[in-house]
Amino acid sequence: MQIYWTPIQQVVEEAQDTYTFKLELPADFTWEEGAHTHFALEGFNKEDRPNRTLIRHMSISTLPHEGAIGITTRVKPECSTFKSILRDMNIGDKVAIFKTHSNVPLKREGKNVYLLSSGVGIATFRPLVLAYLVNGEGVTHLHSLNVDSSKEYLFNDVFASTNGFTAEFVDNRPDYYQRVETLAADKDGLFYLVGSDDFLHETIAKLRQNGVTPDQIMLDKHDFQMEDFLKA
Repeated sequence: MQIYWTPIQQVVEEAQDTYTFKLELPADFTWEEGAHTHFALEGFNKEDRPNRTLIRHMSISTLPHEGAIGITTRVKPECSTFKSILRDMNIGDKVAIFKTHSNVPLKREGKNVYLLSSGVGIATFRPLVLAYLVNGEGVTHLHSLNVDSSKEYLFNDVFASTNGFTAEFVDNRPDYYQRVETLAADKDGLFYLVGSDDFLHETIAKLRQNGVTPDQIMLDKHDFQMEDFLKA
């Protein structure tokens, strides 16, 4: 397993308590849209077993052509040990990146694609939208629906409607689920979901109730986790 130790280049405040940590891009490091990685802090591998309090499974919110590895996360005043350490780190301090993989690359099968997310989960979809805007081949239409009760919607520069892409934001779950029901009328569409486990279970239930089949649903989960989410 290759571990990349790379310095923090920049910290961007996206909204209240929400930050993108931009990491220097190693010369031989690459990934595709929808990728996640293991993001770890100094000391995580000093013992015989990894210190899991210093490791998080995070989505990469950038694409390689942007020249940095972006990790977008919420860091609230009351937070975990991991995030409190991360909050106090300085530009130039190094973090570890390893086991990078994408479960949700953009499928180009001539269908409509719907990106359903909650809160900061939209960060996973930012690279998919960028990839589509550069090359829309194989995607009939791309639609993003994000629910965030804070109303501080993220990445407005990217999530802005164009001819082939529509971006929609709501601030409450009832409106969100009403919109999901409407989108589920597309019996041939592909539905990508990112959010908490509860959000995933509830959204999948709503989609299934409206005739969407498991093979139309894409989750940022390993294969061995999929059955639990997609079972009837």
